[in-house]
Amino acid sequence: MSDHAHELIIIGGGPAGLAAGVYAARDGLDCVLLEKQHPGGQVIRTLQIANYPGFTAPSSGIDLADKFRRHAEEFNLAIRTETVRSLIPEGGLLKIATDQNLYRTKTAIIATGSSYKTLGVPGEKRLEGRGVSYCGSCDGPLYKGKSLIVVGGGDTALEEAIFLTRFAREVKLVHRRDTLRATRGLQKQAHATGKIDFLWNSIVREIRGETKVEAAMVEDRREGGVRELACDGVFIFIGSTPNNDFLRGTLALDEEGFVIADISMRTSLPGVFAAGDIRKDSVRQIASAVGDGVTAIMNAERFLDTQP
Repeated sequence: MSDHAHELIIIGGGPAGLAAGVYAARDGLDCVLLEKQHPGGQVIRTLQIANYPGFTAPSSGIDLADKFRRHAEEFNLAIRTETVRSLIPEGGLLKIATDQNLYRTKTAIIATGSSYKTLGVPGEKRLEGRGVSYCGSCDGPLYKGKSLIVVGGGDTALEEAIFLTRFAREVKLVHRRDTLRATRGLQKQAHATGKIDFLWNSIVREIRGETKVEAAMVEDRREGGVRELACDGVFIFIGSTPNNDFLRGTLALDEEGFVIADISMRTSLPGVFAAGDIRKDSVRQIASAVGDGVTAIMNAERFLDTQP
């Protein structure tokens, strides 16, 4: 295993990591970005993006992610496909071990994001991006006058369901219990729309369609039986899981495992910054992730200026 020393290591190649990488490379820092899969993060799973400032024409997630990557590479940012296994402070530096190499650095930006929790039912993965979505604000405008199903019962599910009523003809909210976990204020707003039909004690068992979503099979847990509900889209909001496997025991995390960081993106470990969806209280939008990445790199550079 090779041992490499750098001023900065960015872990994660989504919008937050790539934004930080553009700034770092442009400023001439000795920097490497480590991404375990393809640069772009969750963005590449989005069919169409129409709310990113400056892009008046809708862009696919893959296209936008490619633009981010090419911008970073134009400044000669080194992007390596490696999976980070651990991050440990040692001798005034940070030691980062991947599945291929060992890195030592003065500062690091954690931008590993989070992963949407999925239902794991037939049709879900196959129809992702073709009616199955995990982001209402990303895809909602595509469903003007359509019939939608929203799955979930927490704050995010209701916030997104309320947002989707701006476009959809009707929204059916499927929840496995008979009470919602969302705040009372959100519940009141959801009922006030008059466009959300609540299906209590219900579970989506299958999502059907040939080339796009056409229906969902929904089980009534109390009465028994499964019925087919015609719909044009299924939006799933049952939570997200932070990509933090290598961080536990190193950084302060909240009860769900997201990294606790201040307004400057500083974490509990000096020299380590967090940006994007991995950060506690992130609003999980592309634009906010980019802003996080820029904030993180600017403060990381200030940190480097204090180091011998």
